[in-house]
Amino acid sequence: MSGKTFLGIELGSTRIKAQITDGDHNVIASGGYDWENRFEDGYFTYHLEDVHEGLRSCFASLSADYERRRGEKLRTVTAMGVSAMMHGYLVFDRDMRLLTPFRTWRNSRAKEASEYLTGLFGVHIPQRWSVANLYQSMLERQSHVSDIAYLTTLSGYVHRLLTGRNEVGLCEASGMFPVKDGAFDAEAAEKFDRASSALGYKIRILDVLPNVRPAGAKGAYLTEEGAAFLSPDGTFLPGVPVCPPEGDAGTGMVATGCVRPGTGSVSAGTSVFALLTLKKPLSRVYPQIDTVKTPDGCDTALIHCCNGTTELDNWVGIFGEFASLLGQQIGKTELYSLLYGNTKNADPDCGGVTFYNFTAPEPIMNVTETRPSVTRPFDGRLTLANLFRAGICSTVAGLRTGMDILEQNEGKMTDSLHVHGGLFKIPGAAQQILSDAFRVPVTVRSSAGEGGAWGMSLLSAYMSEGGGAPLPVWLDRDVFASASSSTLYPDEEGAAGFDAFMRNYTSGLRSFRN
Repeated sequence: MSGKTFLGIELGSTRIKAQITDGDHNVIASGGYDWENRFEDGYFTYHLEDVHEGLRSCFASLSADYERRRGEKLRTVTAMGVSAMMHGYLVFDRDMRLLTPFRTWRNSRAKEASEYLTGLFGVHIPQRWSVANLYQSMLERQSHVSDIAYLTTLSGYVHRLLTGRNEVGLCEASGMFPVKDGAFDAEAAEKFDRASSALGYKIRILDVLPNVRPAGAKGAYLTEEGAAFLSPDGTFLPGVPVCPPEGDAGTGMVATGCVRPGTGSVSAGTSVFALLTLKKPLSRVYPQIDTVKTPDGCDTALIHCCNGTTELDNWVGIFGEFASLLGQQIGKTELYSLLYGNTKNADPDCGGVTFYNFTAPEPIMNVTETRPSVTRPFDGRLTLANLFRAGICSTVAGLRTGMDILEQNEGKMTDSLHVHGGLFKIPGAAQQILSDAFRVPVTVRSSAGEGGAWGMSLLSAYMSEGGGAPLPVWLDRDVFASASSSTLYPDEEGAAGFDAFMRNYTSGLRSFRN
């Protein structure tokens, strides 16, 4: 694939990131834009103006990096794709006017709808799913509902902005509405239409949802308007093939190479989730577990936690501030390395220190109180190492809860895990804790820190260069065959220590529940 280049863009929760990779899937240029959600009128949201500004700024920094490294302007790529935070609720009228502010995956205000639709469809419908947000809006008689012509996600919106096509990838679709045989489930749609009609609404759900496209599907291209949006000076040219847009779950599976049944991955950033690609469907519905599809259509169990590393990052920032007071300017990577690396000196049970990272409600733990905190018994050992080990343990505590539910009822889910995301950029610490928590080997590939933008560049390359090979075959053969990696194995003392942490963690959860 000499001379080929692939562009992946991801709109994450705290950063918009773009990467260009070469024919060997090495990153040759990158750009970024930091942003943060707003909390307005009871909802976590991003303004569309923020989306537009962030995309343009990110693309401008990518273009500048490309020109600096390559000595030429960024004019085109072989293929490209867009990803964004999965789930959520973006609704428009027939003139593509936004009807209500974007509701992100962090919102947990659709409990009544979630419970009703789960019973109606016979599959778990989490509060953050698009259809749960829609039905909750109907239950609450929100004025915008009658004008809805289009319902999509953030990646679907950006894809339409760039290509003019109303479509989403298969994994992204499965976080909007139940999917069956590569399309939205027609039987579930009929049930939903009857339920919405009983509330007095005439919406037909399949008319407002986007088209569903599997990994590798072709047909979308960057339009002149899309190219002008990304590159107002006209440098970047239209006509680039664009692959189906995906959410961060889909890009996480691809970036870790875990789309084959029997494989499992963990992604850890602002949210944390484990994806377990299933050899057979789950035997029943679990209110704590989502079922979604891989980008090529395999069933996957998704253990999703709304709270990831945000509070842990805040604590890192505090110690960076302390270092500044001492006149020491420590770089971000070095600071994380020092604090995470020091966890090797922690007690296996964190010395009784318990860390709660609830900056948002946490449905899997039945937690509604957003009150980050650190607790310990009077005789606990509050040390720097124990504090940060407890912080890392808290980021995977919800995953452990979900895995326990599955393995107690379904048997062993996976024999190993591959991980990626910001939590695993510092070698060793979080990787070992996760291995101890799940009692399986945990592998970090050299690409683990690249994240969803890199996963999206892979999906664009697969569309362009896959040649009809199944996605897992192509990933194993053309992407990961020669990739370097490191694997850590469960430590008996560490695993017992994590169990002790979980007992303390679980016993304290009642104070966060109304």
